[in-house]
Amino acid sequence: MTTLAQKNGRTALIAAAVVAAMVGLAYASVPLYRIFCQVTGFGGTTQMKVGGEAPGAVGRLISVRFDANVSPALSWEFKPVDTHRRVAIGARNIALYTARNRTDRPLVGTATFNVTPTQAGQYFTKVQCFCFTEQRLEPGQEVRMPVVYYVDPAILDDPNARDISEITLSYTFYPVDQPQSGS
Repeated sequence: MTTLAQKNGRTALIAAAVVAAMVGLAYASVPLYRIFCQVTGFGGTTQMKVGGEAPGAVGRLISVRFDANVSPALSWEFKPVDTHRRVAIGARNIALYTARNRTDRPLVGTATFNVTPTQAGQYFTKVQCFCFTEQRLEPGQEVRMPVVYYVDPAILDDPNARDISEITLSYTFYPVDQPQSGS
């Protein structure tokens, strides 16, 4: 026979395991969601093909608009060099962004991105990108950040995406908390 104390102990152990599992899932949710979005193109997330080759131009042009935003908590200027381009679908392209630290101290930021309309996200393939990589800028430093990309010709076969005439690639930079150096 089980005593009341044993039942309570087992219930407490199960409750603690559930809480631990929920905390673990909370910490893992952001990286897992990011991976899910990059693999599926969900929510306008672009595809990443590091070192991948563009399939080659198919003759149709599409407009690509470049957008840049900065969190108010990060004292950077961030903008695209060109705000708009017409590119050949399937051709490899390069877009440049500039970032400048407006303060007198080093700042570290990281960028997130999205593509609109969302149906185009799975066809907008980045070969090289500064996103999700910490970028450290010294006081007053200005850098150019390239994005190498192409629009996959498969967009022309998708009835939900083939009539898209403009794609917007948008980045937002956020501050990264840096450990305080001890004296």
